Amino acid sequence: MTEALRIVSLLPSATEVAVALGLGDSLVGRSHECDFPRFVADLPVCTATKLEKGLRSVEIDRRVQEIVRQGLSVYEVHAELLRSLKPDVILTQTQCAICAVTPADLEESLCDWAGTAPALISLAPDTLGDVWDDFRHVAKAVGRVAEGEKVIAGLQARLAQIRTESRRRGAVPRVAAIEWFDPLMAAGNWVPELIACAGGDPLFVAPGEHSPWLDWGALVATDPDVIVMMPCGYQIPQSLADIQSVIGDPRWNGLSAVRKGHVFLADGHHFFNRPGPRLVESAAILAEIFDVWAQGGADSGEGWMRVTE
Repeated sequence: MTEALRIVSLLPSATEVAVALGLGDSLVGRSHECDFPRFVADLPVCTATKLEKGLRSVEIDRRVQEIVRQGLSVYEVHAELLRSLKPDVILTQTQCAICAVTPADLEESLCDWAGTAPALISLAPDTLGDVWDDFRHVAKAVGRVAEGEKVIAGLQARLAQIRTESRRRGAVPRVAAIEWFDPLMAAGNWVPELIACAGGDPLFVAPGEHSPWLDWGALVATDPDVIVMMPCGYQIPQSLADIQSVIGDPRWNGLSAVRKGHVFLADGHHFFNRPGPRLVESAAILAEIFDVWAQGGADSGEGWMRVTE
């Protein structure tokens, strides 16, 4: 039964969850942003974004607000293609209408469905606990409850090991995690938990709170020990191309983290912004960064780099 299951994932993290549960061979379609593991690139693409390529963070924000004011979605669903794939299960999300396709975007496709409509599994995590529950939701929907619990236990064990090793560092940096450049936004949801797991003290946002806009005055007044920039949907090259909107601000050079070389860029697109199995790697990235803060060392690693003039 499981072998014959047909799954379309319209969310990168859900794709990774499905693969972690051993369902890679069941995937028959993906979103335009699903790009890991690499083999999913060969799957039919069922969605598209209305955002033009090459926009800076402030331009993306303006364009998104313009689309939302018109009562439209940021995404398009290729309904005919989706129906032709005949999925048994569609994985999507309800956490953020700006980040990925939501059930509302699928209404047209589902209302015209011929035959039995697919099961729609919507993920909406705010905390790490919610992420584990989403693993369970997917596992239950595809009849892999036991496998799901095994995967969750393995990920939790790896996070526990990172937490244990990070405690040996002793010093605890006060950390500002930046999720958007312009306007400035702090990283919320599960990111504060990842920071704590890696041995840091998360500033501005409590675990589970949605990412808030961050006032420059608050950033200056708090003067964090470490700044980690992980813009939503940005890989490091894209962040480097857009970082001037932050480091060009006259208040930037007055921050202690800037003067001491404790500012870092991380790959938000592939790690921190995806509530799936690679949140463990995200915590490991933070632990490595905090080790550099405490002891010195390399200027880059997998998924991160130090920001220098």
